Amino acid sequence: MRLTFALALTGLALASPIAAIAKTDYGAALADPRRPAEAKLLDASRKPAETLAFLGLKPGMKAADIMTGSGYWAEIMADAVGPKGKVTAFEPTQFYTQPEEQKKWQALVERRPEVAWTRYPFEAFSAPANSFDFTIINMSYHDLYWQSDKYGIPRTDPAAFVKNLYAATKPGGIVGIVDHVGAPGDTRGIVDALHRIDPAVVKADFAAAGFVLEAQSPLLANPADDHTKLVFDPAVRGKTDRFLFRFRKPAK
Repeated sequence: MRLTFALALTGLALASPIAAIAKTDYGAALADPRRPAEAKLLDASRKPAETLAFLGLKPGMKAADIMTGSGYWAEIMADAVGPKGKVTAFEPTQFYTQPEEQKKWQALVERRPEVAWTRYPFEAFSAPANSFDFTIINMSYHDLYWQSDKYGIPRTDPAAFVKNLYAATKPGGIVGIVDHVGAPGDTRGIVDALHRIDPAVVKADFAAAGFVLEAQSPLLANPADDHTKLVFDPAVRGKTDRFLFRFRKPAK
C-alpha cells in the first residue's frame, strides 16, 4: 500500500527557505574542513542549509541537538550559531557503549570541543528550564515510541519527553522535527516494524505539551516513497518521505 502525505496548509505559513538563507549564510558551516567526508555525503538528501533556514537557526542562539547520533547537525549548528551562541548535543547513554563506538564518540568530542556533548538516559531526557532558543530532533522522535531489549531501551513516555522539552525551551523558542512519514494506526507497532511515525501523532504530542505548530514544509518530502517499507530497506534508505515541522513555544 502506498500512502500520500499531504501537507495541510490551513492556518500555516509555508516559509520560503531561499528568502531565509539570504539572512543567515550557512555556507561556511557546511564547508568547515573538520566535517567528516561521510557527513558531507548526507548533505544532498538532508538539505541542511535549507532546513535550518526554514527552522530559523540564527547566530547567537543557544541550540540543542537531541539524539545527536554522529553529531551531523550539532557540528553544522556550532558553526552557524557562532562564538556568541552555544550548541548542546544530547546522546542517550544506551548508545556508543562498545569500545569501537566509544572511540568514534571520543573522536567527535575531541574534534568539536565548543559543543557541550551531554549523555542522558534515553527514557529520562531533561535540561534546565528555559535553556534553548532552538532545538532539532532529526529522524529520531519516532524512537520515543520504540522499545528494545537489545539496546536497553525501556518503554518511554513521549508525553513526558515533550513536557520536559517544553520546559527546557525558552519562551518564543523553536523546536524543529524531521522524521520519516508513517501510516496512521498502532504507533508503537509501526515504529517497531518500520521506524516511521504518523505526522499527526507528532502534531498531537507537541500540541498537548503547549507548543504551536507554526509552519511545515515539503522540503524533504518524497511522494514516491513506499511508507510500508522499513526506513533501512536499501530501496528507500536515504530517500524516505520526511516531514519537516517548526514548533514554537508561545512567548507568553
